[in-house]
Amino acid sequence: MAISVLNVPTISCEHCVNTITNALTPLAGVSSVSVDIPTKNVTVEYDAAAANVEQFKEVLAEEDYPVEAVQ
Repeated sequence: MAISVLNVPTISCEHCVNTITNALTPLAGVSSVSVDIPTKNVTVEYDAAAANVEQFKEVLAEEDYPVEAVQ
């Protein structure tokens, strides 16, 4: 399993958490999504053979949560 941490500066509330979680969780290969409001980070655990960071960035941009950085 791979883990990526995406910094999304526009995260501010539980609505953001729900939107991001609901957008990323159904993607093939994603096993878990954790959103931390204070740090504005989204941690995604996934199968690197089935999903990738660029895919996550595209989905989040479509939801109006652009990724600023990836750790």
